[in-house]
Amino acid sequence: MKAPAKTNAARLLDQLSIPYELRAYEVDPNDLTAISVAHKIGLPPEQVFKTLVTHTSDKEHLFAIIPGDSELDLKKLASAAGARKAELAALKDVEPLTGYIRVGVTVLAARKPFRAFADETIELFDIISISAGQRGLQLLLTPADYLRAASATLADLTR
Repeated sequence: MKAPAKTNAARLLDQLSIPYELRAYEVDPNDLTAISVAHKIGLPPEQVFKTLVTHTSDKEHLFAIIPGDSELDLKKLASAAGARKAELAALKDVEPLTGYIRVGVTVLAARKPFRAFADETIELFDIISISAGQRGLQLLLTPADYLRAASATLADLTR
C-alpha cells in the first residue's frame, strides 16, 4: 500500500515540527462512527478523538474534541467557553465553516480558527488519534503536541 497523501493538517504539523503518524483505513459510508474508525486503526475508541463543530448562544463557533466513545455535554462546553448555551452546528454548515466534511473534521488547518476545547481525558494517553482532515485517514500523535498545535483548552466535556 502506498503512503497516504499529506493533508493540510499533516502539513501544519510538519511546519510546527511535530512528529506524527498517518494511518489510513477503509471507509464504510454506512458506518462513519469514531468507534468503527478506532477498530480499523487498532486503537481503543477512547483514544480516538472526534472533533465536533458547535456554536454558542452568542453565535461563536467552537470546536469540541472528545473521545470517540463519548457524548458531548453541551452544558459543560458552554460553561468552559463562558457562554450561556452551546449547540451542535448544522451538518450543512460544517464544511463551509471548516473546509472539512463530516468524519474528516479537524481543528488543524481548519478554514477558520475557532476556539477549541479538548476533553480532559485526552491527557490519559501516550498517543491519540484524530482525523487527518479527510475520511479514511487519521493522525496519531501525543496529546501534548496535539493540544499545542490546536491551541486547545482542556475541559470536562463529556457525560
